[in-house]
Amino acid sequence: MKLSHLKQLVGYFSDFSKISAIYRVYDTVIKIVFDRDDAIYFDMTRGNSAIYTSSEFVRTKVYNAPFDVVLAKRFNRCTITNVSLVEGDKILRFATVIKGAYKEVKTYLQFEFTGKYTNVIILGEEETTLEALRHVDIFSSYREVQVGVKLLPLKQAPYKAKDYPINDIKEFLFSVYKQRNEQKLTSLKKQKLLFLQKKFDRLQKIFNALASQEELQDRAREKEMQGNLVLANIHLVKPYEKCLHVKDYNGDDIEIVLDELFSSAPEIARHFFKVSKKAKQKLQKLHIERSSLEQKMEFLRHYMHTTQQAGSVAEINLLFPEKKQKKKIKQDESIEQFVISGYKVMLGKSERGNILLLKKARAKDIWLHLKDRPSAHVIITTDRQSLPKDIIYEAAKLCVNFSVFEKGRYLVDYTNRREVKVQEGAHVLYNKYQTIEVDTK
Repeated sequence: MKLSHLKQLVGYFSDFSKISAIYRVYDTVIKIVFDRDDAIYFDMTRGNSAIYTSSEFVRTKVYNAPFDVVLAKRFNRCTITNVSLVEGDKILRFATVIKGAYKEVKTYLQFEFTGKYTNVIILGEEETTLEALRHVDIFSSYREVQVGVKLLPLKQAPYKAKDYPINDIKEFLFSVYKQRNEQKLTSLKKQKLLFLQKKFDRLQKIFNALASQEELQDRAREKEMQGNLVLANIHLVKPYEKCLHVKDYNGDDIEIVLDELFSSAPEIARHFFKVSKKAKQKLQKLHIERSSLEQKMEFLRHYMHTTQQAGSVAEINLLFPEKKQKKKIKQDESIEQFVISGYKVMLGKSERGNILLLKKARAKDIWLHLKDRPSAHVIITTDRQSLPKDIIYEAAKLCVNFSVFEKGRYLVDYTNRREVKVQEGAHVLYNKYQTIEVDTK
């Protein structure tokens, strides 16, 4: 982040009178909504920090760390009393106040765009650290950033910054996001598409290796016949023979080569009957296995297509949520789970997944489906009477992207799960619904 740009942004931020809302939308990205609708993102990535604005950034996670708790408590619906650069350096400070019933609470929100020491620090009136995005101990730097410790000033930079004039602040903030998004998006897409392609190739390999119906029928008949021949020629079979010489029902000599050694003829016969039985069972389930693999591969095709069409890093982050390290109840493989601004969104990857979603969903959960055509079922888990329109739109977009490949305008119906009546399998009837349009062009 250039010092010249920060100096010009101070004037822009000084026109705002309050912070309406503030929270993290990504590990190192903080969103501030000034006054009523002006949302600005502060990306505090080490060595690559920036300030920008965007109309398409999707919150994919809700953070509840001590830093986030203090951030919300001290700055949600607060009044801005001053905006400045600390000692003219790359440290943007918002001086704020919250008026309570008995006293005013003054707090400083400090964004430090200082290379590898980039940080967000919340300071009390005496400039004592209340919380920080990154804690720094005394062994890592002369400037300790720990709760309860007074924050020391930064050493002055030994250079004079150049001027980089900004003609239009809003246009500049949008252009910063666009540039950063394009840079990250290309490499991120490549990485995620490679990951999905590997999964698809593994499934394709399994699918190609499936035995045909004729092969399984022949194997079942052959092994059953060999088991019967061993029993019919039990007097000719010797223990631990690798090659059996028996006669068939026409009296002709037949040679049967064994893959392993057995101690008796009955044991050999049982082995052949067991192999025959397995082949018959596999034959009965062959169409189910084929169908399951085909549905999984079709889902991955949609996943790759949706990833390829993603227009922002935020969309990629939504499609590939971080996996939690702690142990949890294993999610069924026929259901894919996403998180949109803290709301859990589940999508059926197959007919089985759609059926399971309908069974698991609660009465107040929101159910979504493409209007008048087959599609994946989507459930937004919620206890609220109403949902923000942007959450419904993003969930509807997932429903479209994982159901059709063609770009266009699609209508998605949504309603409470209690209004959806299951007819057979994943076929349903529903009423009291609303419709939202999703444009994927």
